[in-house]
Amino acid sequence: MVTMSQKEFQRVKVIENAAGGRLSVREASRLLQLSERQVQRLKRRYQPDSLDWVQHGNRGRSTPWAVSIPQKQLILTLARGKYQGFNDSHFTEKLRAEENLCLSRETVRRLLRAAKLPSPQKRRPRQYRSRRLPRPRFGMMALTDASRHDWLQGRGPQLTLIGFQDDATGQILSAHFQLEAENTLGYLRALHAMVTAPGIPLSLYRDRHSIFQRNDAHWTLAEQLAGKQSPTQLGRALEELGIQQIPAYSPQAKGRIERVWRTCQDRLVSELRLAGATTLAQANAVLARFCADYNRRFARPPADATRDFRSLPRRFDLDRCLSLRYQRVVSPDHVITLGAHAIALPPLTAKRGYAGETVDLSHQLDGTLRVYRGDSLLLAQPLPLAEYAARRPAPRASAHKPKSKMPRIYNLSGRPALAAVT
Repeated sequence: MVTMSQKEFQRVKVIENAAGGRLSVREASRLLQLSERQVQRLKRRYQPDSLDWVQHGNRGRSTPWAVSIPQKQLILTLARGKYQGFNDSHFTEKLRAEENLCLSRETVRRLLRAAKLPSPQKRRPRQYRSRRLPRPRFGMMALTDASRHDWLQGRGPQLTLIGFQDDATGQILSAHFQLEAENTLGYLRALHAMVTAPGIPLSLYRDRHSIFQRNDAHWTLAEQLAGKQSPTQLGRALEELGIQQIPAYSPQAKGRIERVWRTCQDRLVSELRLAGATTLAQANAVLARFCADYNRRFARPPADATRDFRSLPRRFDLDRCLSLRYQRVVSPDHVITLGAHAIALPPLTAKRGYAGETVDLSHQLDGTLRVYRGDSLLLAQPLPLAEYAARRPAPRASAHKPKSKMPRIYNLSGRPALAAVT
């Protein structure tokens, strides 16, 4: 018994009436939604005592482009072994690039789902949020964020990824792994890589982390007189570079770079596993190749071809700007302290001293400590950042209660007043 679909059954009845003269060719074409020429072909193939004419000639035959059984077994073996954990699109790309198997994503997805191999990406219901249109020009706005994640999947230490992304094109401007958690030094290094390559953006869209802005309620006397709190180390560097800071009030507000991190936590993790990366250096090498490939494939052209990235001004000391800056008052023996380190300063020309003056300390990213008196360099010596990060041990608690000191009254100039509280 020949089984027919509803579509084939309708075609038999319509062509039977058209061949018997009860329907015109135009009416039959309108009922079957076919052209009149196709209806004429069906009338010529019509056989009153058979139904073979209505069935397609390829029914029961395998298509020449169908995936063979050995290929299916190879794909499933790779999905369970070498490329385990890859999503459908990423797995399809690896089959084409590495295994010379040119298949569509839908074919690969159908094979994996039939073999009960789910995708690592979990689809969540979307929530309504108003969209912020991308900036029209390259360099008009940069996005920044950090992601602490088990990037090496237990093969090595836990790493933090810090990077910058352009808002207009989606291009990753700079990114690097570090062993430490999200900190000021990591952002300064990423900012240095961005400023020295594409340039200085007009604005920066960032979160309200205490690395970028002061979130404490403490105000010094000088800050009260100035009417604003002193910026953080990173905030000061951004001000000196002329980068406007735009704080985000939710993770969704900077969703573009959040989606980049999600892509990295999927594709980059798989690339790190495929490369066998186990150390920080190996992870950064894989990251550099990944960012270049990501920008080549996923970056989009800006709406406006004008470039807003600015170059560094002439004679601008970028190393001093992107460093940890402190101010110290020179002691009578011309020694200043930084953490647990006591640093003796050299004399000026003709053995002149400068005790009591304020000097500027610049602890730079290469581990060099530079001491400036105004714009004159007094001292440059190596002081690794890791050594300074080690805090001075806390003093032991005294068994005797310390004597209360008489409070001192400060005048508007910041100097102690002559009269004391009695």
